[in-house]
Amino acid sequence: MSADNAGGGDVLGGENRFDPQHLRSVFGAYPSGVVALCGIDNGEPNGMVVSTFTSVSLAPPLVSVCIQKTSQTWPSLRRLQRVGVSVLGAHHTSACRSLSSKDGDRFDGVGWTTHDGDSVLIHDSSAWMITSVANEIEAGDHLMVLLEIHAMDMDPTIEPLVFHASGYHRPTPLTKGVR
Repeated sequence: MSADNAGGGDVLGGENRFDPQHLRSVFGAYPSGVVALCGIDNGEPNGMVVSTFTSVSLAPPLVSVCIQKTSQTWPSLRRLQRVGVSVLGAHHTSACRSLSSKDGDRFDGVGWTTHDGDSVLIHDSSAWMITSVANEIEAGDHLMVLLEIHAMDMDPTIEPLVFHASGYHRPTPLTKGVR
């Protein structure tokens, strides 16, 4: 593969701007985990699904998520003292679709519990964290949100849900001895 045209297609639109669909496909080539950000808003659970999640720092303990500026959910969650972060398991595909819905009760059929005041955690997640908003940084059409971790745990027996090439997948374990 040559560096100038690795994908074989024209990646630039007019005026040296990237074609948004091709750029989305390129970003989608990188698999990521899927998390639910949830909390209690006006006495009701509220939440959203995010696939741009990463660890940032051990001291202080920080993670980050990227959220579209047009999100209708984030303004409600950002006001809360605590926000639950649930790393969704491979079995959470329907919960993921429900929590991503624009209409109806996002928590219909989704098992959840409250923790530490405002935060909501999704049952049977592969990991969870209780967080608070530490900082928001404008980044193009998104906000990069730094979340400080106050409590956390994990269940190593639950495989995470993976988002790759615009779809949800289960991780496929490598065979022992394969490098």
